[in-house]
Amino acid sequence: MSATIDTLEQLQALYGVPHERSLRKELTYLSAPYQALVAASPFVVLATHGPDGLDCSPRGDAPGFVRIVDERTLLLPDRPGNNRIDSLRNIIHDPHVALLFLIPGVGESFRVNGRATISLEPELLALCEAQGKLPRSVLRISVDTCYFQCSKAAVRSGLWDPERRVERASLPSPGEILQSVMDPSFDVQAYEREMQERLKTRLY
Repeated sequence: MSATIDTLEQLQALYGVPHERSLRKELTYLSAPYQALVAASPFVVLATHGPDGLDCSPRGDAPGFVRIVDERTLLLPDRPGNNRIDSLRNIIHDPHVALLFLIPGVGESFRVNGRATISLEPELLALCEAQGKLPRSVLRISVDTCYFQCSKAAVRSGLWDPERRVERASLPSPGEILQSVMDPSFDVQAYEREMQERLKTRLY
């Protein structure tokens, strides 16, 4: 038997049939309980596909920053970042997106698959205003499918367990990482001072 699975038949033989509950929980609209999960989440990972492959990008703000327009439409504001705009470039190439919502302290996560357009509509920008600032653009996401993920991954990883938190000082700092990929003369201290100021003044 091959050690590599490369057919659907082999995959089915290994994993069997999914439990009925895992299929029935998938909906084509945002039910009231699913809307509650979106409204409580301050953090979502956005997955996109472009000509160079796949990309995942973290997005976060106060809970409810992903606006629910109706049971089939979400708005995701684009706040200031590093200006690579990888996700936006990919959406122009392929509108299909996937979202993974996380809620601090909650084991279950929530997944949405859909299609996005990049909108500059003034009323949508206004809906996503934060700290007196409008986003530069808004992703209008049409929901194709959505479902919640059980807590097994969070439990196995100890994701929300305070005793398993990693001390930031135990890992290379952002400035040290940049120095390692740029050159030894990169000024780590100056960069990290400026970064702290940017976190105070340029989040929105």
